[in-house]
Amino acid sequence: MNNAAFRSTPPQQQGQALVEFLTISAAVLGLFLLMPMIGKYQDIAHATHMASRYAAFDATVHNDAKNGFKPEAQLAEEVRRRYFGTPDAPIRTDDAADDSRAHQNPLWTDPRGKPLIRNFSDVAVTFGEDEAPSHSQAFKGSSDGKPFSLMPLANHKTLDLQARGIYRVNVSVPLANLPEGIVSYTPFDKIDLRITRHTSVLIDPWAAESVQQTMDRFGKLVPLNSLFSSIEAALDIVIPLFELGDVSAPQFGRLELWQDVVPEDRLKADESRN
Repeated sequence: MNNAAFRSTPPQQQGQALVEFLTISAAVLGLFLLMPMIGKYQDIAHATHMASRYAAFDATVHNDAKNGFKPEAQLAEEVRRRYFGTPDAPIRTDDAADDSRAHQNPLWTDPRGKPLIRNFSDVAVTFGEDEAPSHSQAFKGSSDGKPFSLMPLANHKTLDLQARGIYRVNVSVPLANLPEGIVSYTPFDKIDLRITRHTSVLIDPWAAESVQQTMDRFGKLVPLNSLFSSIEAALDIVIPLFELGDVSAPQFGRLELWQDVVPEDRLKADESRN
């Protein structure tokens, strides 16, 4: 029998596993203590991203002379209340968040229970790459119209479209530093962390508020009806004569055939116009 398997551990190796465990624990203990705060930072970052999307897509329905952009102050208050306040806050018109505990997210606190967002007014909503305070400075030119540069009739002015470029909204949230004197929270006790997200959209699409507006726009773009109107009457007679009535004459530039007809029972009257 091999007696080597029954030999005792050399004296210099006794307690080695315990020392290794303590060494590794000291290295990762700070990480484990910091993980709840990292989770809170990630949650605030997600809320900031969603807030920027809300502000950007809100502009898609307030982007013309008829509706007008939502006032910057009102938009900022909506962002603060709906994305950085308490999660179960109801959505109300002209509702604003104050700095009371009742309006704060109860999960976004430091280890001592103080809010990570000191004041709701610190949450900033700005526009454009320069983080300007106005909607008018949110645009950056784009090259979307270049494919039509060789066609003088095909441009945004002919179609009564605006061509202001890409619209960008920024949401920025400064966070309070963690308490000083706790080694595991270094360097989050002095870095002045700020979370910023932005969303860019093209808010001047090729869309219309009615079928008639679409026809009016593209009637200007492709004026085939006016070009062929002089010979259309003759074609209405000649083509059925040669084709024995099996083929009808073409209707140049007529957009009526492309309309989507909605049944009357599916339409709801607009009471606001009464």
